Amino acid sequence: MILSNGKEQLEMSGRKVLLDSNIIIYLSKGVLDIESILENYDELYISIITYIEVLGFRFSNKKELVLIKELLNSFEIINLNSEIAEDVISIKQKKKIKLPDAIIWATAKFIGSDLSTRNVKDFCDISNDVNIVNPYEYDSIIKGANP
Repeated sequence: MILSNGKEQLEMSGRKVLLDSNIIIYLSKGVLDIESILENYDELYISIITYIEVLGFRFSNKKELVLIKELLNSFEIINLNSEIAEDVISIKQKKKIKLPDAIIWATAKFIGSDLSTRNVKDFCDISNDVNIVNPYEYDSIIKGANP
């Protein structure tokens, strides 16, 4: 199937997905429903970078912070390792990308999952090794996303 942006839709890399930091925030605020993600995936993961980014935010509402901590603890957290680090180094040598984004992308590649993010453009043109998915458009799964 060809998507509206001219890209060919590819099958998901499996039933695993790594959630970007913005997805965690949308879930905590109720803007995105976890059920919509669970309809498409069986295994949900986050990078240690997502864990750090989300908890590094200054929450004015302690109730939201408690909710965020519970939410984060419901996902398997993938720590950095030498294989992820080598991929990050390779990406950074080829492309101007923020370090956290490179780590998140390399983590998705390491576990063989899709990467769910609202900021598809942050991960454009890195490589075709990871499907980039906007959870608001699950029918538009794009390999090496280029919006």
